[in-house]
Order: sequence, then structure tokens, then C-alpha cells
Amino acid sequence: MGLRIDVRNESRHGDAANIETLRELAQRVYEGEGRDGEAELSVLFCDDAFMAEVNEAYRDEAQATDVLSFPQEEPVHGDVSVLGDIAISLETVARRCGEDPAAMEKETALLLCHGLLHLLGYDHAEPEEQAAMTARQARYLGLDPGDAWLRGEPPGGEAGGSGPR
Repeated sequence: MGLRIDVRNESRHGDAANIETLRELAQRVYEGEGRDGEAELSVLFCDDAFMAEVNEAYRDEAQATDVLSFPQEEPVHGDVSVLGDIAISLETVARRCGEDPAAMEKETALLLCHGLLHLLGYDHAEPEEQAAMTARQARYLGLDPGDAWLRGEPPGGEAGGSGPR
């Protein structure tokens, strides 16, 4: 039982993601949020051009963003809950982190955690929601809450987003 993750890497910055570490993080978040049944999650690593297309199509914003999450409209398939999809632009990660591999791995982990929390029902539209989401990200990533928001995003700022709910 647990969380099965399908990862597809379409980014030229593929080395920014330590897949096994990300799988362990996703499982920790899933279980930490009280989930214990079988579930599936799809993760796509892409670059800015693709992310801008998706962002425009689903959020009407003609620019790249760091992470988008898309909850599954029909969340249960047999005994398996299908959580949805997370898209992460590794090109944005590389730019924000100055191509530093260690910083890129940490940022990618933060974005995966952020996207998964969206799929599990969290949001950050209001200050209280963002505080709760930041606290959860800090807990799962072992960070100080001041370091658990997204790079380059001011507190209260728009960071990534979710697609249609």
C-alpha cells in the first residue's frame, strides 16, 4: 500500500531531480496527511515553454510558472485513489537556483511538496491558508518555516497554482 508515483522527465535540466528522494518525500507527505490507502500521482518535469502553454491553457496566464497541480476529476479507480498530476518547470528551478545542483534539488523537493499539498486539498489564497501550507512544507522538508516558501516568491505572493478543481 502507499503512494505510487509515475515520473516523466521532459526537461533538459533533468539532473535537478533526485527521483528516489522525491518519491520518499511524497510518501512522507501522503502518510503525514493521514492518507493510508493506495494512491497514484503523476509528476512531469518540463521546461518553461511547455509550462507557459499549460499555464495559459488552464489559468489564462501566458507565462511560465514553477509548479502546477491538477487534481483528478474522478479520483478513484478501483481500490486506487488517483490524486492527479504535478508539473514542475526545472528550467525555472535552475534559473532561480543559479544552476547550483544542491539548491536545485532542494527547490525541486519544495515544489513537489507544494504541489502535492494542493492535490491533498490545501491552498494559499488567504494568509491563514498560506501559513498552514508553509508550516506543513517546513515539517515535511525539515526546514525552518521562514525557508519553507518558494524561492523568489514573497510571502503572500502567487506561487505556482492549481489547475481546474
